[in-house]
Amino acid sequence: MNASGTPFSTLIRTASHTQHTEAETSTFMGDLLGGRLGVDAFARYTEQLWFVYRALEDGARELAGDPVAGPFIRPELLRLPALERDLAHLRGAGWRGTLTALPATRAYAARVAECARTWPGGYVAHHYTRYLGDLSGGQIIRGRAERTWGFSRKGDGVRFYVFEGIANPAAFKRGYREALDRLGVDLDDLGKQRVVAECRRAFGLNTALFRALGDEFPQSA
Repeated sequence: MNASGTPFSTLIRTASHTQHTEAETSTFMGDLLGGRLGVDAFARYTEQLWFVYRALEDGARELAGDPVAGPFIRPELLRLPALERDLAHLRGAGWRGTLTALPATRAYAARVAECARTWPGGYVAHHYTRYLGDLSGGQIIRGRAERTWGFSRKGDGVRFYVFEGIANPAAFKRGYREALDRLGVDLDDLGKQRVVAECRRAFGLNTALFRALGDEFPQSA
């Protein structure tokens, strides 16, 4: 809790609400979820996620025993194998040979990697914004993708959004937020402010990625 008694998980959520909303309401994501873009745009977005999650999960291997980041690193969250299965479905067996990162994606992945190397608290900020977002709002994307492009329910193409190792997402998210609250107890006020600022930065990096994808895929019928 902070000086006012607010749990750290609540502080993070409320302090980053504006940036979170901006990312969620991007033009690209609105067009994608509205069915105004083709499956190629969805595949391109999935490619960009691969770069971000490679940085996150490379960091996870290094930080598994870290007292700050370690409590958040759970094998049932790992997304890279599912992403790779999705990309093989979306792009074919040779997907690795055509994979390219947008400049916004490279900046995002580089920041995640930098935090993993130098600042576990900052890594937690990125871990939180991505994984809890995927476990929550990501399910909307999965459902729309299944309906729009005919993917099998929870099948190849949308496996990234399927957390097979988490039987009760609500309970898992509650436990994750409790871990954030424990982290908050160990941080001084400046430390809390830095983590909150990194959460805002993470959402900003997401928004920049969506903007870049929107430039590549202007609205189409």
